[in-house]
Amino acid sequence: MPQEPTLIIDVQQVDKTFSVKAQNVQVLRNVSLSVYRGDFIVLFGPSGCGKSTLLHIVLGLESPTRGRVKVLGRSLYEQLDEDERADFRKQHVGMVYQQPNWIKALTVKENIMFGLRLSGLTSRDAEPRANAVLQLVGMQEWQDYIPTELSSGQQQKVALARAIVTNPDVIIADEPTGNLDFESGQELMTLISTLNNQGKTIIMVTHDLEYLAFARRAIQMFDGQVVQEIDDPAAYVQHGGQIFKRSTVPTTLSL
Repeated sequence: MPQEPTLIIDVQQVDKTFSVKAQNVQVLRNVSLSVYRGDFIVLFGPSGCGKSTLLHIVLGLESPTRGRVKVLGRSLYEQLDEDERADFRKQHVGMVYQQPNWIKALTVKENIMFGLRLSGLTSRDAEPRANAVLQLVGMQEWQDYIPTELSSGQQQKVALARAIVTNPDVIIADEPTGNLDFESGQELMTLISTLNNQGKTIIMVTHDLEYLAFARRAIQMFDGQVVQEIDDPAAYVQHGGQIFKRSTVPTTLSL
């Protein structure tokens, strides 16, 4: 019998409201999301639709106004305090941001090793792991450079290496291709897809609908709500900021 998929992130009926001056602004409305081990989920939608807020809630950075969030069986906001959530995040989540933050006095390899050193590994133990992920992303020849000396595409490859060096359960990428040209974006997405094919769980936020084809599932958000879940993103194409199933593309469109 096929093995049941393992649920690792369970978001149920989450609302989030921010107080802005004298007003309450609701940015998430009754959002539910299930992520299984080995998933590659792309969250997409217009700016301000709630994608990043949802990521922050899943990361334990922003408590929901209502609803439940479980990650790896732990209720983030009922069982863990802020410091415990930070430790949990450090142990189980790798992050890739649109604009990576570096310790500017350290080299590429030293930046990758830094998280391992914080977790208690010696340099002797941390260095082989840093070498392995640098080779995986094709950046071993740049290990002695300062990260800011590299191109944006190269920096994002290093950021991905840093995210995976701790062997996290989930990789979360928030607009990782946002500052990249087309070729660099494709190279980064191919690396992320390879990691997923090796069993890594990926959640990615993007504005670029071209990247839906890399995902196993896609979640469309609008006005703080999940409005569509797509189980086979590769079967869809984009045109004019909209997505169409290939078999139902209007004949009037020129793709």
